[in-house]
Amino acid sequence: MQCPSDGESSGSRSPSTTTSRGGDTDLDGEEKICAVCRDRATGYHFHVMTCEGCKGFFRRTVIKGVQFTCPFTRSCTITKAKRRQCQACRYQKCLDAGMRKDMIMSEEALRLRRALRRQKQRQGQSPIEAWEPSEVTSLTAEQEQLIEILTEAHKKHFDSTFAQFIHYQPPVRLYIHSPRSRSPQDPTAPTLCPPSPQDHLESYPEEVLPDVFSMLPLFADLSTFMIQQVIQFAKAIPSFRKLPIEDQISLLKGATLEICQIRFNTVFNEETNAWECGEHCYTIQDGALVGFQQIYLEPLLKFHISLKKLRLHEAEYVLLQALVLFYPDNVNVVQRDEIDRTQEQIALTLKNYIDQRHPLPEGRFLYAKLLLLLTELRSLKVENTRQILHIDQDFTSMTPLLSEIIS
Repeated sequence: MQCPSDGESSGSRSPSTTTSRGGDTDLDGEEKICAVCRDRATGYHFHVMTCEGCKGFFRRTVIKGVQFTCPFTRSCTITKAKRRQCQACRYQKCLDAGMRKDMIMSEEALRLRRALRRQKQRQGQSPIEAWEPSEVTSLTAEQEQLIEILTEAHKKHFDSTFAQFIHYQPPVRLYIHSPRSRSPQDPTAPTLCPPSPQDHLESYPEEVLPDVFSMLPLFADLSTFMIQQVIQFAKAIPSFRKLPIEDQISLLKGATLEICQIRFNTVFNEETNAWECGEHCYTIQDGALVGFQQIYLEPLLKFHISLKKLRLHEAEYVLLQALVLFYPDNVNVVQRDEIDRTQEQIALTLKNYIDQRHPLPEGRFLYAKLLLLLTELRSLKVENTRQILHIDQDFTSMTPLLSEIIS
């Protein structure tokens, strides 16, 4: 993995590129041209030689999840002078040129990397060396205490067996009786790792309606159960309790859904691609039954597989949750500097823990991989919220707490 700059160049420059005039010429003095708009390029950004304008446009579009529509025939000419006239064609040209969405880092990831650089520079290392495995840095007493506090809060307020999740009714599967077929087995009986939706449909009469599985109430109750535990986890952290109540609410509304996904990963079985929540198992197919679309479900499954493969320790899971919770870029927070300091402390603790507990080659770039996964997680949260609001537009199945979190 190469170390991008704070401007998010997607890799090191090509051998022919120099840093003269901002890195826009090669050794022969030939000017580099943006592959999107033909403006003067400043280097490789997200895998493609582009200008600063197209780099920023592509990054903003992906981070915000904007969907553009071309008012013409989707074949607009993109030049330096005309690049603002059609955002849809400009974005498509970015993709056609080879710009990669998976190389985009969130502001959170960039800030954490800068903090890591500052720490390594104070220790006499260059920024590039900061991304390479170095001598093991022992955890300080303060960092050990932080891990202990977070782990205790996590254990106290996360029921991995889901034994306390009893405030819901199993999903009711409605069906139409057929005079030439037998009734299915008791649809309300709980099962371990239920079969796929296709298996269920094939076992029912032909007259079964295509939307017979009502999973919304279960989804709402399970989400509320998880949200309640995340809130209690946050309240058990002293540095969180010290914040004004307004900041506490803002941080929780911004991070709770992401923390829930991190917790769900601890019960994710990568062999079956199922989330084993006590006596019940849930799959991507169940999400489809709720109404979630593949544009969300496929990246969600990919995220959980990728995170599970990192084989994180419990301490790393809890530090990751805290890292997501203390997000100073939330537009509504007041004590931004205090939140930023707390997040930097958590980030450095996570980095030191990884260096100490994951020897080579296991630990190579593990911290960097986590930052990239956090970027994916933030994008997933945006799409998750959008789809929840679309699925339950009248809020009939949504609990008040879930409604408040996604509002």
